[in-house]
Amino acid sequence: MDWLQPPASVDADDSEVPEAAATPRPGRAAVEAAVRTLIAAAGDDPAREGVRDTPARVARAYAEWFSGYAVDPAAYLARVFDEANGYEDTVLLRDIPLVSTCEHHLAPITGRVHVAYRPRGRVVGISKLSRLVDAFGRRLQLQERLTQQIADTLFSVLKPHGVAVIVEARHGCMTTRGVNQPDVAMVTKAWLGDFRDDPDLRRDLLASIAFGLDR
Repeated sequence: MDWLQPPASVDADDSEVPEAAATPRPGRAAVEAAVRTLIAAAGDDPAREGVRDTPARVARAYAEWFSGYAVDPAAYLARVFDEANGYEDTVLLRDIPLVSTCEHHLAPITGRVHVAYRPRGRVVGISKLSRLVDAFGRRLQLQERLTQQIADTLFSVLKPHGVAVIVEARHGCMTTRGVNQPDVAMVTKAWLGDFRDDPDLRRDLLASIAFGLDR
């Protein structure tokens, strides 16, 4: 299988996929050569025993970190269940782990995502909400865009009464360089449908989520 193949089910101009995803990808040999260049740029010797196998390791790691480009996130929501007996109150999946990469510095973004929706007669398996988050997370991202992509996809596929997505994450580009503030977390929110229109629903949801990455 080619390294990091683009998703066959997503058109090149699909707004859910960053434009760069349609660019032809280099093969593994080119990726490893680029890593050797970076090692040399850092001031080390790419041929040194300790880093000799690093290019191959990084190529494998990139295939995992950016595996979200090879899937259609909406496909995870294709299978729904109608046996919820008319349940239309809030469904909340809290503390979904987030692993992503900042597109500005290629630094890690790690944190938690809280996803809620108010079903309209049908529900989706809860693991699919986690997979939806992971599919968008494992791409080059901005946290603001990531938050909206998760919410928009859930809203457009399931067509629920409302969707809420809250992301709280730390960014390596800020915690390990620049201002070097390791304890700073960023919070972004997306409200759609009932959650956008009803402040009481938003308050109830926020009351159900204990904030703080260190709890």
